[in-house]
Amino acid sequence: DVQLVESGGGSVHSGESLELSCQASGFTYATYCMGWFRQAPGQKREAVAAISPGGGSSIYTDPVQGRFTITRDNSKDTLYLRMDNLKPEDTAMYYCAANPLGGRCFLNDRYFDHWGQGTQVTVS
Repeated sequence: DVQLVESGGGSVHSGESLELSCQASGFTYATYCMGWFRQAPGQKREAVAAISPGGGSSIYTDPVQGRFTITRDNSKDTLYLRMDNLKPEDTAMYYCAANPLGGRCFLNDRYFDHWGQGTQVTVS
């Protein structure tokens, strides 16, 4: 079975950093586009970042550009999201997601068909 398990969330103050991890299993991780999404209470789910199967290309939503970095380790089937200079508006549940269409690695959740349970990030 496909599994995506996020970890690394927590409560921090403005300006601090966190690194989220997502352990993948049950599929050929290295062929998938991977992404991070977030959803704040009462808000729509928002795409945060995505990375190509080989890790050579990544894209970010404008509010996190320059502060967040998405990376992956295909030898460990693990996805990361380094978040620096966190702001209160970054508070949300963060989800890892997998997209089998490596060539369509876009910030659009319709391409992602496997999702983790989420990890909470709170910035005060």
